[in-house]
Parts: sequence; structure tokens; C-alpha cells
Amino acid sequence: MIHTRKTRIGIIGMGHFIYWPQFDGLLDELKQKQVELAGYFSEDSEVIDLGFVDDVDSSMICLKKALASDLDALFIMMSTYITSQVLFPFAKYLHVPQILVGLQPLERLDYSKTTTYMQLCNDDICSMPEFAGVYERLGAPKPYFIVETAGNRERIAARIGEYERAISAVSAFKYAKFGYLGHTYDGMYDMNTDPTAFAGTFGAHVKMLEMCELVEYVNGATEAEVKARIDDIKSIFDIREPSNDPLTDYVHDEDLELAARCSVGLDRLVENNGLTALAYFYKGEHGNEYERIASNLIIGNSLLTSRNIPLAGEADLKTAAAMLIMNRVGGGGSFAELHPFDVCDDIVLIGHDGPHNINISNEKPVLRKLKKFHGKSGAGVSVEFKLKTGPISLLSCSVGGDGAFKLISAKGESMPGAIPATGNTNTKCKFDVSCTEFVERWCEAGPTHHLALGIGDHTKEIELFARMMNIKLCKVL
Repeated sequence: MIHTRKTRIGIIGMGHFIYWPQFDGLLDELKQKQVELAGYFSEDSEVIDLGFVDDVDSSMICLKKALASDLDALFIMMSTYITSQVLFPFAKYLHVPQILVGLQPLERLDYSKTTTYMQLCNDDICSMPEFAGVYERLGAPKPYFIVETAGNRERIAARIGEYERAISAVSAFKYAKFGYLGHTYDGMYDMNTDPTAFAGTFGAHVKMLEMCELVEYVNGATEAEVKARIDDIKSIFDIREPSNDPLTDYVHDEDLELAARCSVGLDRLVENNGLTALAYFYKGEHGNEYERIASNLIIGNSLLTSRNIPLAGEADLKTAAAMLIMNRVGGGGSFAELHPFDVCDDIVLIGHDGPHNINISNEKPVLRKLKKFHGKSGAGVSVEFKLKTGPISLLSCSVGGDGAFKLISAKGESMPGAIPATGNTNTKCKFDVSCTEFVERWCEAGPTHHLALGIGDHTKEIELFARMMNIKLCKVL
């Protein structure tokens, strides 16, 4: 069974102990804000209530709980005025993104009837400048801020959702193992990646894998497992006859059997090595066993990518990272590259011959047999579809001349219309600038050859992820 790590989000409430004996009922009223905040998070996150603190001693106690809880982020509920001594332990010792939340109960005070009690209940932002200054003075990473009125629930949900998805992407790299199978496509200098530098930037281990291990699992797949996987494939995909492309062919039973067997073996490789993602490529020679298996992984890696385990072809480790980010921020994410542009419709075709996230297909994905994969060895069944129409996001992970990793993002729209029937994914992507200007802008940013293509506009989540991970981000559009 393949499991993905759940994001762990801590919530803590803060107040000022001096107030409690002065104002009966104030503490209970302020604590309720914390309860309401917890209700905004999705079931995809594990929310841990760390309690309510009001002096440095109670903060130290809760800090130890936070450290023991292995948090990915901390949301601090600013309930009223709070002395910054209460914040100090978290700013100094807890090294996760921290979000200061002020949700003022009233849109405005009724000034003619306002009491001190009422003001204290609505003093949610009073300590924010003080807190921000403490992070600054301590040299701690700057916090994030959510300031809204409590009644603006739709806006609060949207803001918290953005943070939650960005934190999910950050947490996906924590304790992660990226498999690296084979080698990069020969001659593609942009894709060569230093595993140590990758681990230093993303915090994920890169595990080197051997083809012989995968072959063992493929050959060890039972007939029952293969039959069940064939049934899955037939239910998920639309199996098509050859198109006008002479490289396409009929999908025979033996083609499905091999693809299913490779898919079962690929699952076992991921499970047995505890992989979060995988970058793979193996050229092979003269139709040998390794070549035959390596060229029949597209269905299996698309199924895994659709189950939140991104796979990047041509052993592009950086794009595997981009795909994981795109997946966790909610875009799904498919392995892609720039294909021909179309000045008549003012679009750029973007896609690849695998792997893909079939959850973001605009309709039932298609299977086509290819007699050969252009530029690669072998033959096999390939996946063809285009993304759902509507907003899309593009994300590339590259390396600059200084050796530092950087992210490059853009947003656009997936358009309806026919795509080439070549056994590859292809999405007609439209942008706020002309198709030719987009290509110029994208290339000027210094991307790698591949990118992660996902549905939805995830500009904000990607910005938050880059800041939380301290990675440079270049926004093309």
C-alpha cells in the first residue's frame, strides 16, 4: 500500500494573563476564536490544537508540545493584545512557517457604546506590529499574516486554503525519498542534477535505483495482479485504433499484458523503497529486456502520478520536484514540454509522451500503441489526452549559473479543440500575451526543458511555497 504523509498543522491561541481577573468571561470568549479557526482546515491536514498561552511559562510548555508534534506550520490565533514575550519561544526555537491570524469579530465598533471589554475582544491586530518586530530582531524567518473580519468566512476560507495547500507542498518534501532510476536522457545538459544540492534545497533524499530491481518486480508480478491491473486499465482508458500517424498501431492483448505487468512492478518499486516521487529513464539496446520494460512504463507511471506519486521521464529530477509541488497545491500536474505553437488560434501546444496525471484529463484518457517513441528506444502503449479546459499553471524547476535552484511559473488557460492524435498529451495553452511572446518570456527566465503542467491558477500557493522554502521564484505571467 502506497501512503503519502499528511500535513501536520499546529494551532495555538494567545492572550494576556493580566486581563483574566479584570474581565470575567473574556478568556472563554477569546478561546472560541481558536475553535473557529480550526474549522477552516480540510481533512487533508492533521490539525493539532496546542492550547492557549498567556505568559512566557505557558509558552515554553506549549513550545515543547509543538516540537514533539513534528509540525509543518503553526497558525497563531491573535485574540487580543498579547505581550511579545509569549511569542518569543516560537519565533526562536520553532523552525516552521508561522502564520499570525487576526479575525476581528466586528466589522466596526459602535463607538458610542464601546466598552473596554468590547475593544479587547476586537483587538486582534493590536500585537501584530510588535510580533513582526520581534521576528525581525531575532533574525527569525518573517511570519505570514491573515487579517480579516470574522464574518467574511468565504475570504477567510480562501486565504487559509492557499496557505494550507502551500504548506502541503512544503511538507511533501519532508522525510521524502526521490527515486532516481537509470540516467538522464543523453546530451540534455539542462537536466543533470546534483543529488546533494537537490537534498540541500528541498530537504529530500535522492535514492539511486537499479533497473535490475525493477525487472525483478515486473517478472515477479502474479497473474492475478496482472489481470486485475488490465481490468483497471480497460476501465480507466479509452483504447483507440491507429490514427493517421504511421507510428501508431493497434493495441493488442499482449501489449496490455506487458504494460500491466510493468505497472505492477513499478508499484512494488515505489512501495519497497518508500518513494515520494521518481525520476527515471533507461535507453536500452537492441530490444533487450531492460529496454522493453523501460519503454512500457507510461501507463504505470501515469497511474502512480494520478495517485499523488509523481514520476518524471528522462530522469528529470528537477521536474519531479515541480510535479510534486504542483500536485500538492492542487493542480494535479503532468510531465510536459513546449510543443509547436499555433498563431491562428494564438496557443502553444504543451505536453509529452508521459507521465501524466489522468485526474486532470478533460475526458477519458486515450491509449495508443506506438511503434517507436521518437528520440527513444523501444515501442509500447502511450497515453494521450489534454487538460480540462479553464485556468492552468506551469511550473519549471531550474538551476542558475550560481548553482542555486529556482522556480519559474506562469498561468494561462486550457482551450477546447482538437489535438494531434500522436499518443502524446497535448494541451492548447493560451496566455495573456501572444503565443510567440509567451515562448520568448518563458525561455528568457532560464527554465529547464520540461515543466509541470496543472489545472487551476496556483500562483499564490507557488509564491508561498517558494518563500517558505527560500527558493527564488521567477513569475513569467
